[in-house]
Amino acid sequence: MDTERKYTDEEWGLLVGLPQSVLIAASQAEHDGARRTREEWTAGMTAIADGRGSSSALVNAVAAEVVTRQGDVTDGDEPPVIEFPDRDAGLADVLSRAKAAHELLAAKAEPADAEAYRFWVVTVAEQVVGAARTGGVLGLGGEQVTPAERSFRDELAAALEV
Repeated sequence: MDTERKYTDEEWGLLVGLPQSVLIAASQAEHDGARRTREEWTAGMTAIADGRGSSSALVNAVAAEVVTRQGDVTDGDEPPVIEFPDRDAGLADVLSRAKAAHELLAAKAEPADAEAYRFWVVTVAEQVVGAARTGGVLGLGGEQVTPAERSFRDELAAALEV
């Protein structure tokens, strides 16, 4: 595919790996129970899969590759739930990789593809942090998006300059 040929294997790996890394980080921005984490993962993998319908060739190609590697939640595949061994280091690493992706896109991507990719990655984070309420009892009360989740999403958007 022409989109992939613009990038080295390492660069393509960064672009393909970032959306799922963002999903992991967004789901770990706030400690949730297993059910809530599963809901977040399903929402994140759905947002990634939705990228296959993008008018951006870059977003479309990256989303298709992630879905090929991880399974298609829209077809009923159960997404794997992955956690960072060190939450704080994992969050910092994802933000660092987001900055690197922004710089790569600025150097190599068509402006419209770069903008679409950055917006899509932030949308993945937004879908994850908004997927399940945190706190509360028996589904009542709690927060839809906690300050920690909002902070991660905002730091991601700043790193990608969205």
